[in-house]
Amino acid sequence: MKRREFLTAAAGIGLSAAWAGARAGAAPKDGPEQKPGQPPGKPLVIDCHAHLHHHGSSAWEEDDRKLIEAADKLGIDQLCCSILTPRRPATVEGFRECNRWIADGMRRFSGRVLGYCYVNPGAGQPALDEIRRCVAEQGFMGVKLYNEHTCTEPVLFPVVELAIELGVPILQHAGHMNFFLESQPHLSDGGHLAELARRYPEAMLICGHVGGGGDWQWTIKVLRNAPTVYLDTSGSVVDDGIVEMAVRVLGTDRVLFACDNSMTAGMGKMIGADLPEADKQKILGGNMAGILSKRRSR
Repeated sequence: MKRREFLTAAAGIGLSAAWAGARAGAAPKDGPEQKPGQPPGKPLVIDCHAHLHHHGSSAWEEDDRKLIEAADKLGIDQLCCSILTPRRPATVEGFRECNRWIADGMRRFSGRVLGYCYVNPGAGQPALDEIRRCVAEQGFMGVKLYNEHTCTEPVLFPVVELAIELGVPILQHAGHMNFFLESQPHLSDGGHLAELARRYPEAMLICGHVGGGGDWQWTIKVLRNAPTVYLDTSGSVVDDGIVEMAVRVLGTDRVLFACDNSMTAGMGKMIGADLPEADKQKILGGNMAGILSKRRSR
């Protein structure tokens, strides 16, 4: 599909043409109710899994700008972002620095970038203090966990309990590989998240990037009986039927639109999905908007 055809199709999935039009350089408004170029009464499109860029790269500012420009062109109104340390396990200073940069990004792209607080649960109390500070004082919308620990390890339990207290979701990096991934020995998968959800049914858990590699069909199936776990659609794998199977097995209400910075692939899955427009709108933003509305700390 040519670029012009792709952007035309983006306007045809129930979004307005104004959303799909390029808005590079436009100054966004604050608040979740109305975004630039969003016609009255149209629901937001929310990417629940995105990343701003680590400032260790000389191109970070330009790369952040390109991310927002891509979101403009694809009709994505808000991006829920974290920044990860280049090396793991993250130190306390490392994740604090990343969260300071996310807070800056929230100011630079006001109303467009929403912040996940990234922590290494192994840090103990400093990790909990960082989550509380970011959510309660700086308006972060959730917690991002990577691969320092498998999500069923007891070291995560205080983090989950605090997220429940604050009413924010946890986005867990996940994937079900058919081989041992040496670079991620503590990689969580959908089965781990289902187990964690049984222990904490009040938690809002998001299983990251079903299309991020590994066996996506297994991931969808193993979450069938974990009704409080959401699944995000991101990842560079664009096999036919990912989104449709997720909806068929889990139900529309548990599927969340995401790109994980694979922007055209992420939106392309939604354009190509054989689903009713009402279902697409829920996945594109309605479900995540419901999650965001539950945050207790203002």
